[in-house]
Amino acid sequence: MAFQKGLIQSENAYNQLTEVSSLFAKTVKGEFLSTWQWWFGVALFIVPWIVWFLLRKKDSTGRLLLAGFITILLSLSVDLVALSLGLWSYPMVIIPFAPFLFLPYHFSLAPVAVMFALQIKPKMNNLIKGIIFSSIAAFGGMNFFNAIDFYNPKNWSTLYDFLIFLTFYYTAYWVTRIESFKSLDK
Repeated sequence: MAFQKGLIQSENAYNQLTEVSSLFAKTVKGEFLSTWQWWFGVALFIVPWIVWFLLRKKDSTGRLLLAGFITILLSLSVDLVALSLGLWSYPMVIIPFAPFLFLPYHFSLAPVAVMFALQIKPKMNNLIKGIIFSSIAAFGGMNFFNAIDFYNPKNWSTLYDFLIFLTFYYTAYWVTRIESFKSLDK
């Protein structure tokens, strides 16, 4: 009996989520679509990839893309947990199909920033490089997005963002150091 009750409650929650998504879609269409902020958010989705494609270290493209993919997975995972717990929110909605996530951050800004950080000065001490990257991302980037209302940290400390970015950077760095890549046809 409890299972059936749970299914009913789950379906009710799903219906409420659908209503919330519809409200976000109306908000994007009616309020955000004509603003510079929305177009800036769209540009944040596209421009970093174009710049990366033009400036990437071409002989390391595969390793960098793997690091970027890991960063996407990590950032989405952290965000889903934090959003579920109400630790922060994204007031500016770019894509109404995923209204709770700031997709330009997950699919463009975070992975491209990590990939650039990895390829710039590859012989530099990675402890220092990770700290510099995380400081710029957390104290510069996240505070900037808070200032333009793309991100609402609520009571979340920027120091925690720093630690998250440090984790992203070092995980991606570790992935780029894997030596066991071999061709599948060998």
